[in-house]
Amino acid sequence: MASEIVFPNSKSHKLLGALKFIFAPLMFMVGPCVFYGREQLPKEGGVIVLINHLSDSDPMIVQNASSRGIHFMAKSELFTIPILKQWMTFWGGFPVKRGVPDRASIRLAVELAKAGRVVGIFPEGKLSEDGKLQEIREGAALIIRMSEVPVICLGIKNTNRIVPYGSLIPRPAFCKVTAHWGEPRSFNKDASNEEVTSWIEAEFRRLIPEPPNN
Repeated sequence: MASEIVFPNSKSHKLLGALKFIFAPLMFMVGPCVFYGREQLPKEGGVIVLINHLSDSDPMIVQNASSRGIHFMAKSELFTIPILKQWMTFWGGFPVKRGVPDRASIRLAVELAKAGRVVGIFPEGKLSEDGKLQEIREGAALIIRMSEVPVICLGIKNTNRIVPYGSLIPRPAFCKVTAHWGEPRSFNKDASNEEVTSWIEAEFRRLIPEPPNN
């Protein structure tokens, strides 16, 4: 049940705010990080946030780009490491098995969204090796249709300069790290997976246009 997840809200939500304040200088040193359109995120009620996936630093950047705490679907391997498990749980994370339909994780994401929480999903399902947008998996569309709450895309750039693909060691990006919020949209259960995934891809390409090939 959603209530079994440890999430920084109520009294602990103040701690999340304090941590964001503490992390602000760090965000400047590794970036600087600049966030656009934060007001687009609905201030209350359940929301699905979709993020392109460039780096293992993405969840921390996204939490700081958001005005609300986010539950992240994160790869289950992270929850086998005790320290990481505690850290991910504190930040509202919950595990998802990759490569197989994880019905329990999908059901939990829907329950959290319907309970008024913000659920963060990386719809590509894995890190991008070259920084380009990958195929959008249908699992995200299924969660969006089942939960029937607003969905919004967040396009991030240059987080792979902080923690490059294949590395676990953070470093200064030496460039601006950005997060662009899109516009919220709602889908109902009658929408097709193709309709939802097509919108997601178009929205990401609008928020993070790729440079033309030389």
